[in-house]
Amino acid sequence: MIRIPVALGPRGYDVVVGRGILAGEAVAGAPFLPPHRPVERAFVVSDPRVARAWLGPAEAGLLAAGVGGVVHLPIPEGEQAKSLQVVEALCRQLAVQEAHRDDLVVALGGGVAGDVAGFAAATYMRGVPFLQVPTTLTAQVDAAIGGKTGVNLPEGKNLVGAFHQPVGVVADVLTLVTLPEREFRSGLAEVAKVALVFGGDLLEALERDPGPLLAREPGALEEAVARCVRAKAEVVAADERDEGRRLVLNYGHTLGHALERLDAFAGRTHGEGVAVGMAFAARLAEATGVAGPGLVSRHARLLASLGLPGGGPLPAADDVLRAFRMDKKYRGGARFVLLAEAGSAVVVPEVPEGVLRSVREERGAGRAGPVDTGGGDPAGEGSER
Repeated sequence: MIRIPVALGPRGYDVVVGRGILAGEAVAGAPFLPPHRPVERAFVVSDPRVARAWLGPAEAGLLAAGVGGVVHLPIPEGEQAKSLQVVEALCRQLAVQEAHRDDLVVALGGGVAGDVAGFAAATYMRGVPFLQVPTTLTAQVDAAIGGKTGVNLPEGKNLVGAFHQPVGVVADVLTLVTLPEREFRSGLAEVAKVALVFGGDLLEALERDPGPLLAREPGALEEAVARCVRAKAEVVAADERDEGRRLVLNYGHTLGHALERLDAFAGRTHGEGVAVGMAFAARLAEATGVAGPGLVSRHARLLASLGLPGGGPLPAADDVLRAFRMDKKYRGGARFVLLAEAGSAVVVPEVPEGVLRSVREERGAGRAGPVDTGGGDPAGEGSER
């Protein structure tokens, strides 16, 4: 197992990445518990699909680590579960079960489970311990790390939430092997984001040969997840509350979140929206002179190699601009993360709406092959938000 610290002083914790942590004898040594206190009960939040596959192994690990009992708190599947109503239901279940601050809330699943369980843990009794056990690629490389929790409103994504750091993150890459293909490729968008923002070995490996990762070879999965976690852990340690350097992790997310909201969280997956958002940001960077020629084509090649969209139809400009104004990071103008080149990200605080309209009207640049966008986000994914 690979241990990666998130250095936040007394709120610090380890992200553990490995193969088979949730199966076999490995559970006895897995870091399931906060190191500083005993846990009477663990309340595991997961949707029915994840529970069928992984609740049993997670429960075995928690009991082997000394938890007195395990209670399953089910939530609905998909992005629609990210609501205040679901958080209220979880908090009332915790109250009915007489949960207290010596108990542990466990998020088992994708980004939605982490967001909803984390927000409930942040608010119940003004804060109880919280463990992340992510089972999707997006959650393992991004959403489970950094302490952002929250739910959606009809007006926008993740508008209600709190920072609440977990006591640990347990990422078993073998949970990724059986993910539906669309769900897995959605997570690849976050891997591509890290590669483009930070450059280095991960980008080189993806551009050279993404085959082993696309084939979900355990070694390739473990290496990619660990590289992404290291990058995010470093940024979170330097900027826990998203006031500076951490903003670069929102690359592709300004437009991506707008598309999710305009699709009523039932069209593009989170990763598909972010992929389109990164391609848009590359065109914006070239159009404004932040980047020279070649960035758009590099994005197009990478996204196409991962089976991700780099373009396609966008909603009406007025609708997109209105959605930008509801972004949490809007400050008198739409804030965008742009790349001067791969590995060199800059935050542009106010991009003029005229420029956004012009780039939005472009057609064809940076576009990958068509991707089915029907059916909603099966993973219930979220990421830097």
